[in-house]
Amino acid sequence: MQILTRGVTSLVFSALLSAVMTGTAFAGAFALREQSAAGQGQAFAGAAAGSAFVGSMYWNPATMTDLDGLQFQLDLTGILPYADITPSQGTSPTLLGLGGTGSTGDIAIDAVLPTGYVSYQVNDQIWLGLALNSPFGLTTKNPFNYAGQIYARTSEVRSYDINPTIAVKVNDWLSIGAGVEALYFKTRLTQAMSPYTNAATASLEGDDWGIGYTLGFTVKPSDSTEIGVGYRSSVNLGLSGDLVLGAAKAPLPAGTYGIDATLHTPDQITVGLKQKVSDRLTVNAGFEWTNWSRFGTIPVYGNAGLTNGMKLTDLAFEYQDGYYVALGAEYQWTEQFTIRGGLGYEWSPITTTNRDLRLPDSDRIHAALGGTYQINKSLALDMAYEHIFPVGNGDIAITNGNPHYVSGLPFVGSVTSDVNIITLGLRYRFGG
Repeated sequence: MQILTRGVTSLVFSALLSAVMTGTAFAGAFALREQSAAGQGQAFAGAAAGSAFVGSMYWNPATMTDLDGLQFQLDLTGILPYADITPSQGTSPTLLGLGGTGSTGDIAIDAVLPTGYVSYQVNDQIWLGLALNSPFGLTTKNPFNYAGQIYARTSEVRSYDINPTIAVKVNDWLSIGAGVEALYFKTRLTQAMSPYTNAATASLEGDDWGIGYTLGFTVKPSDSTEIGVGYRSSVNLGLSGDLVLGAAKAPLPAGTYGIDATLHTPDQITVGLKQKVSDRLTVNAGFEWTNWSRFGTIPVYGNAGLTNGMKLTDLAFEYQDGYYVALGAEYQWTEQFTIRGGLGYEWSPITTTNRDLRLPDSDRIHAALGGTYQINKSLALDMAYEHIFPVGNGDIAITNGNPHYVSGLPFVGSVTSDVNIITLGLRYRFGG
């Protein structure tokens, strides 16, 4: 048994290190909610109240006080997005000269997202934890020489988040938690410098580490009810990198220029409810607010030589706040197998007024199914599948009033999109 325990411990820590060190933690969406296989199976309903087990500390560190002894959770999520953009009437004839009304094909890149968690009960009142995540990610690649190339070619965002936490059980009905968040953020954006065939590329790249924090509490008004509220702070990032111009753009000749830009990630509040209806059935609910309105227009300045202090370009977002609600349930079918499901609705920060060719997002419905197979008293396997349906107006209208609009070059089009997500997770408990 000791040999098995040491082997599992070694495997867990190796996988946790891989989650931080590998370069695969990015996906075709800017904010990544896919942080737990058990949570995924209920569309993350009740995640801030503990329904995502050890992974609930991502939303609310106080949920650790529900966990006995030393526990690990490792999840691997395959994110399979699809997005196709077709230009339509209203698009500039100059842009259509590249490819007519032909579609882009699928611009969204599949990805694998690893996450890892550790929770350790020090005594009856104090818990220590560690979460390793990728909270933001984006990879889209538009074709070379297509109608919208002046607005986007390649878009990439990667992030790595290290979050040590502590939780305190104040009494039988109240727990509180807090954590420090170390976030690495990197982005690379490219686009054509003209609307013509084989146009030169402009590339902007920058990265930085920043520090934030997480807070949370849980309240148990009865033995069958748990309410949790979690907060993830904004992280201030001073991105440094390069602007590479493949051709001259007045007043600058072609070349590489050092840049600085200040970016504030959105802070987030998550509320969860976990209600035990019977010994076998538990229902969950969740609400999430994300302060995406922090993303307005971000100026990019030169930081060396003749361009030092000169504004070289702007990153225009003009996002609105995002909201998400979810309902879910889990049922213990047998001693070894639990089934779960959930529905969620997301109000996107992106609408027709600010939608572009890098991230053609819209409001969405989340439908999820999942289950847990209890292999033995210590080891459990979580599985989940989720399909995301776009709803509402997902069209693109880069015209006068859209922050991305280039004067005289409107782009109007329709978007076809969806997302499939498959998640597997392992949870191991060393005792109480």
